[in-house]
Amino acid sequence: MDAKRIPSVKMRIADIVNGKFFPGSKEEMLPSYVITSFGKKVARVNVVATMVGVFSDEEGKYCFISVDDATGIIRVKAFGEDTKLLEGIKAGDLVLIIGKVKEYNGEIYISCEIAKKVEPNYENLRKIELLSDLIEQKKVVDEIKKLAGKMSEEELKEYVMEKFCMDEESLKVVRGQIESKETDYKPVLLDMITKLDDGKGVEIKKLLEESKLPEHTLEEAMNELLANGELFEPKPGILKRI
Repeated sequence: MDAKRIPSVKMRIADIVNGKFFPGSKEEMLPSYVITSFGKKVARVNVVATMVGVFSDEEGKYCFISVDDATGIIRVKAFGEDTKLLEGIKAGDLVLIIGKVKEYNGEIYISCEIAKKVEPNYENLRKIELLSDLIEQKKVVDEIKKLAGKMSEEELKEYVMEKFCMDEESLKVVRGQIESKETDYKPVLLDMITKLDDGKGVEIKKLLEESKLPEHTLEEAMNELLANGELFEPKPGILKRI
């Protein structure tokens, strides 16, 4: 995959930050990329979101903005001369961001190539485009789920490659997501909170580190437990058992 030869892909932020990151190779001139839970492999992304935060160092050598598209939040970073790309963008502005997918210290972010303000109606258009694409991607995952128990590994690999142009690496990510969704992690989360709680509750960040679960998997289990009253938040980002 060569990021210079492929177009940017219109994406939801949730699918980027919850995707599995794969580092590139400078020696082989291969870019980094993420594989989403639907098996889509992307190195460059196109996002429409609202700017919700900004940081710039005093020397002007580094700048990032945080953007939110209602599915998730991601940081868009720029370095050196590229910091000018983010100038003039204010909190509340709707922006179109194009850039390469990168990762640092476990955080997936976008290395900015293009950043420009867009009109509010642009957001509605993008949601319609993404919804249509999402429906098709879910159909692919549902078909893989049905076929997984009927075909051998080799047959399934050949089938998804021929029909969906999905390689073995992407298929592995999809099947991992299917298996994690079929597993009930609520008892695991409750047990972990019981063991880690020193009386003040447990940070969600700590649970993510200790469980080693994908962020969206942990979030789904956590939200269900909060909704049914088995957990509560004494403070933002802290969980305790009832």
